[in-house]
Amino acid sequence: MLLLKGQKVDITRGTSLSNLSLQFGWSSSVAAMNIDAACFMLSDSNRCERDEDFIFYGNSSAQSGAVNHKPLDGIDKEAISIFLSKLPNSVAKMAFTLTIHEGEKHGHRMKDISNSYLRLVNADNGEEIFRFEYGSDLSKETAIVVGELYRHNGEWKFNEKTILSSIDLRKKIVQITLEKKKLTNFTARVGLVLDISGSMQTLYKNGTVQEVVERILAVACKFDDNATLDVWIYDNEFSRLPSATEEDFDQYVQKHIMNNKTIHKFGRNNEPPVMQDVIHKYTIEEDSSIPVFMVFINDGGVVKPIKKVITESAVQPIFWQFVGIGDSDFDVLKQLDTMEGRIVDNANFIHIEDIASISDETLYNHLLNEFPLWLKEAAAKRIIRI
Repeated sequence: MLLLKGQKVDITRGTSLSNLSLQFGWSSSVAAMNIDAACFMLSDSNRCERDEDFIFYGNSSAQSGAVNHKPLDGIDKEAISIFLSKLPNSVAKMAFTLTIHEGEKHGHRMKDISNSYLRLVNADNGEEIFRFEYGSDLSKETAIVVGELYRHNGEWKFNEKTILSSIDLRKKIVQITLEKKKLTNFTARVGLVLDISGSMQTLYKNGTVQEVVERILAVACKFDDNATLDVWIYDNEFSRLPSATEEDFDQYVQKHIMNNKTIHKFGRNNEPPVMQDVIHKYTIEEDSSIPVFMVFINDGGVVKPIKKVITESAVQPIFWQFVGIGDSDFDVLKQLDTMEGRIVDNANFIHIEDIASISDETLYNHLLNEFPLWLKEAAAKRIIRI
C-alpha cells in the first residue's frame, strides 16, 4: 500500500504482527552528504525521557532490546527494527527522523535528496505492509520527522508526520541532557560571546559559527522563558548583536555579522570589555537574581585581566562557560578552577579541538557539566534564586 501524505494507518489491529522493520531509502546528488535515520522513543508526555531512548548510529540498540538501528547495503540504506512485545509500557510513541549530518555547515539541504521513501516491513516474513514516498516539497530543511508509530486503544498506528527542523531535534537532545542533570523546569538567561579575532575567519566563512549559534540557541529555548539567545562578538572591540530566536536564526551569522559593516572583525582579542558589557546588561540594565548561563567561545589565548573580571563577578548571578576551540594551549583558561578569592567558583573551561565534529549529545553534556554545581553554591550564598 502506498501511503499519502498525512494518512494514518492501522498497524496491529486485526493482525498478529509484532516484529517490524522500518526501512529508509534515498538518493543523493551530493556524494559527500552524510544522511542518518533515527528513532526517538517518547513517553505520553511526548518527551524522550532518557538519552538511551534516542536510537541512532551512535546508540544502535535500546536497553530493552525492543528497538535496533543498522545500516543496509542494498537499495534500502538504513533500517530500524522494532519488537513490539518488548517495548516498555512507558513508550507511547516513536518518532522516526531523517537528518543530514552537519547540513548547515556544508550547505547540504533536503532538496539535494531525491527518491526518499520509508517502507514498513513485516520482519517475520519480509512482506511490505506499506510504502511512503516523500520529499518532493522539501527545500532548505536539514532534518525532518518522516513519521510516527503510536499507541491508540491498545493497538499501534502509523502517521506520516510534518517537517521537524534541526533546531527542534537539538531541543530534544538538550531536554535529554537537562533531565539527566536534573535541570528540567528550570529558568535561566542564556548568552553567547563569539570570538571574531583574525584566526576565526575560516570558521565564520565555512558555517561552523552559524552552527554554534544554532546549537546554543537550542539550550536557550529550553532554559529561557522567552526562548531567546543574547549574542555578543568581540576582537579588540566588541558589539552586542540582536538576540537570536527560532524564527530568525537561519543565516544569523551572515546577516548580523558578516554583512554588517559597522562591526569590527578579525582583529586581535581583548576579552574584558565585552565581559564588562555582559555584566552590565544582566546586573544593571536587566537586574535580576535569575541565573545567567554565558557560553564564551574562544580559539586562542585570552588576556590575563579576565581573571579580575571573573573574580569580581563571582557575586553576580552569572556563570561563565568558556569553550576553547582549536589547538591553542589556553593556559589562562585552564587555571579557572584553581583561581582564589571568589565567593563561589563561577567559571568553567572545556577544550574542544574541532567543535564542528563533536556530536550534539557530547557537546551539551560538556557544556552543562559544572553549571548545576554552581547553581547549588550560588543559591546557598543567595546570589541567585532557583
